[in-house]
Amino acid sequence: MDDLTAFERDLLYVIASFDKPSGQTVKSEVQEYYGGDVNAGRLYPNLDTLAEGGLVEKGQLDRRTNYYALTESGEDALRERREWENQYVDL
Repeated sequence: MDDLTAFERDLLYVIASFDKPSGQTVKSEVQEYYGGDVNAGRLYPNLDTLAEGGLVEKGQLDRRTNYYALTESGEDALRERREWENQYVDL
């Protein structure tokens, strides 16, 4: 997880909050958080990086639409990140 960008970590959090979201669903959620447009040229290469790294499963909903789901490794990475954050921030 320490080799991911903040944007990639944000993508993991968004994917974790849905059951197999499409790329468009992920994009909409991230755009809402960032308060602006996230173009496909930024989003999809980062999703592919997460899939290639084994943190996200990429599959097809139909011929034009992919879904994304956390793998067990992705869940572990998020859990470890939260534990690391919690040792510094007590809210």
